[in-house]
Amino acid sequence: MSGKASVLYDAPGPVARVRNILYSLVVLAAVVVAGWYVYRGFADQGQFTADKWEPFLDGAVWTTYILPGLEGTVVAAALSIVFALVLGMIFGIARLSDHRWLRWTAGTIVEIARAIPVLILMIFLFALYSEYDLFDSEYLALGAVVTALTIYNGSVIAEIVRAGILSLPKGQTEAGVALGLRKGQLMRLILLPQAITAMLPALVSQMVVALKDSALGYVITYEEVVRSAQQLGAAESNTIPALIVVAIIMILLNVLLSTLATRLEKRLRSGRRKRGGAVVAADTVITDAAPGVDITK
Repeated sequence: MSGKASVLYDAPGPVARVRNILYSLVVLAAVVVAGWYVYRGFADQGQFTADKWEPFLDGAVWTTYILPGLEGTVVAAALSIVFALVLGMIFGIARLSDHRWLRWTAGTIVEIARAIPVLILMIFLFALYSEYDLFDSEYLALGAVVTALTIYNGSVIAEIVRAGILSLPKGQTEAGVALGLRKGQLMRLILLPQAITAMLPALVSQMVVALKDSALGYVITYEEVVRSAQQLGAAESNTIPALIVVAIIMILLNVLLSTLATRLEKRLRSGRRKRGGAVVAADTVITDAAPGVDITK
């Protein structure tokens, strides 16, 4: 056999595999050449000399620029993720309501929120909050960033929740109805616990999006890590090294978030299997047994 079968495409044969390898090598060579030209362009401007990296050995640079910006990024991302999860759960369940008016209202709000670019939403909210003094000047930009990220990511999470619940077998709902559970109990006790485990990878991806989109706050003067890197680059004339350091920090944050979510998913799956086994062992009652069969074995 030339390869394993796939439900998405036919397994490539020997000629196709060789052609794919050649294409991959060509693309890799093009990327290396482009990267080399970019590197040489910055190197000719002296952006990679030792004196450009020396400021990062000074603790005052970290406490003045990078760490405050990192704190702003983490605070905005954490608040928006929490609020977006709550908002997404509410609207995701509302889109599955038995009441048509509620489904349509929730669906309209979700579609409009998904269609508005986050940057435009941030600028609009910043102007709105400034006009009506809804926040103190110190928290004005933070309020606009968190609200914009919450609205957008909450609308996307609502669709994730709706799709996750609809992906469950219909037998789960039918079993809950047969047991006499109300709609709220069915959703809370049976559907949501299973759906959350299934949609956790998609939720993590959206959390990473929220973390990265918090960098858009620099447009409305929010003090986050990218804005801090730009300020550091302007002060020390090392914009490229500062942005590289910030990029590494953001990558580490995203990897940490993904790792925590992966461990949480494994724990939820293993915990559900253990609880499921315990329930079956404790609640199973045998009412009849064939003559001569010892049911205690």
